[in-house]
Amino acid sequence: MKLNKEYKEITGEILESENFAILKNDVHHGSNKYDHCKRVSYLSYLMAKLFNGNCREVARAGLLHDFFFGSRTSKVENGYLKHPKTSVENAKKYFDIDENEASIIESHMYHHALLKRLTPFMKEDDKKYFKEHKPKNKDSVIVCVSDLLVSIFEVCAYKIRYNFYLYMIFILNIARY
Repeated sequence: MKLNKEYKEITGEILESENFAILKNDVHHGSNKYDHCKRVSYLSYLMAKLFNGNCREVARAGLLHDFFFGSRTSKVENGYLKHPKTSVENAKKYFDIDENEASIIESHMYHHALLKRLTPFMKEDDKKYFKEHKPKNKDSVIVCVSDLLVSIFEVCAYKIRYNFYLYMIFILNIARY
């Protein structure tokens, strides 16, 4: 298929990197960061095709949007709204990314800041993030929306599996007596 071939050509360098493969070890939304980033990247790529975005930049930025090591709670620099900065630093360190790709990665959590803006619980850090990391172009919006959609899907799928196994254990324990 033409799309898959083009996508692999765009992302091959990153996907084949040992540094990127480390993300397979980090749990994220009931899966791992490696698979999460691949899903966001591919959805972003397809959306860029649909909306005439920059397919190369959204595919690469989608892969690298959560390119930090460890969990978001393990280190302060990987925190909720701080991990995009760490991801950009790692992306620049290990891959040749341009300023637009860096901007896309930095703004990928904007949807969370936007949701918080609608509530009375927005902290000063959130307000600062909201102002500084507003998506600058269509490509940034594409990756931000893709990340949101993929995250919702992953969390829902994880919760369904978790509840299923929990109920199965409950039923098996009842049947045992």
